[in-house]
Amino acid sequence: MSAPLETVKRPRRRLHPAWAVAVVAFLALVGAAGFRAAPGVLMVPLQQEFGWSTTMLSLAVSINLVLFGLTAPFAAALMERFGIRRVTSLALCLIGLGSALTVFVNQSWQILLTWGVLIGLGTGSMALVFAATIANTWFAKSRGLVIGILTAGSAAGQLVFLPFIAALAQNPGWRGASLLIAAGALAVVPLVLRWLRNSPADVGVLPYGAEEPAATIVAEGESAEPATLQDPAQQDSPDVAVRALQVLKRASKVRTFWGLVAGFAICGATTNGLIGTHFIPSAHDHGMPETTAAGLLAVVGVFDIVGTIASGWLTDRFNPKILLAVYYQFRGIGLLVLPLLLSSSVQPSMIIFVVVYGLDWVATVPPTAAICRSVFGADGSVVFGWVFAAHQLGAAVAALAAGYVRDATGQYNYAWVGAAAMCTVAAVISATIRKDAVKRTPVPVA
Repeated sequence: MSAPLETVKRPRRRLHPAWAVAVVAFLALVGAAGFRAAPGVLMVPLQQEFGWSTTMLSLAVSINLVLFGLTAPFAAALMERFGIRRVTSLALCLIGLGSALTVFVNQSWQILLTWGVLIGLGTGSMALVFAATIANTWFAKSRGLVIGILTAGSAAGQLVFLPFIAALAQNPGWRGASLLIAAGALAVVPLVLRWLRNSPADVGVLPYGAEEPAATIVAEGESAEPATLQDPAQQDSPDVAVRALQVLKRASKVRTFWGLVAGFAICGATTNGLIGTHFIPSAHDHGMPETTAAGLLAVVGVFDIVGTIASGWLTDRFNPKILLAVYYQFRGIGLLVLPLLLSSSVQPSMIIFVVVYGLDWVATVPPTAAICRSVFGADGSVVFGWVFAAHQLGAAVAALAAGYVRDATGQYNYAWVGAAAMCTVAAVISATIRKDAVKRTPVPVA
């Protein structure tokens, strides 16, 4: 009998390449997160060596956070245009360069350039927008869980780097800590260049969880490549800046966008802006050793991983706006009691605070990204970039304002109480996001 002329090609069962991409993306976020742990630890040593004020160093952090935020939506468009791999590699190199050059600073404007501009541009091209882009590009299901896992990469970076940064800041000094951050960012670049693919089309597959096309009957020698696979980076698209601004123009007409912007600005103010930047200096004001305070912040990072992944799982199952309201209100309660918990030694109540705050740290990201995707469709990643820009602008204002409060009053109490009040505002805004906006407000796709 002759062999049949037609066969059915059936894909072999194997691990979907989306998960390999997710692993490399997680490691890239870990490498990029080193600087997020640095300002709070290095602020006191820099003050002691150069005599710079808390306000001046807070300004450097604020510039970083502003660029971190404003770069995000353009970075999302850059990833669509030039590919995830190129943008990610360049971002990690900028972080490494900025951190390495920090060891040569001796004037205040130089710390504004390294901490502020170079690292701000690098970290702005990574972080949460990067996580949302990976999830939206490579996954058709379980996006909330994936965003939660990738967002936890930033927390893992804080967990990995913070104790070492604190130890190096004591001996041999803050310059050794800066070099560690640079090494952490640059070490991931080879992995990104080798394993991080731009889209499922690069390896001839559909996104994870997407429905497979019907079995195709093909003759010998013919290709069964799915006709629907096309790399978005190869499609005709407008200029990156134009694309980002067009998406902003469309999103600004949707009420839900402004609710997310307001809530996420407060989220940034109460995480990166206040706790991330000023918790260690505030604990130092109460007589707590910097290494001990850094250890507490690392515990926040540990539970942030748990909380963010759990939030991603919950986002796939429950109303994201209700989750946001709960997260913000719990955070406000924690900030309200924080001034009562700070002391020269670690009390059980402080442990409870860092655990609860860690679970809540960036648990807001998966539900926020899910709402962006639900309302704005294919524009969701770029819209989330603009929402994240508000997150970082809020963080920048809070970092600078808290530094000014500390210099003006000698303590941080007013900053903590004010942040607690803002969290209540964010909870109300989130709870009142209109459900019909998600269902009935279509936004055209570019």
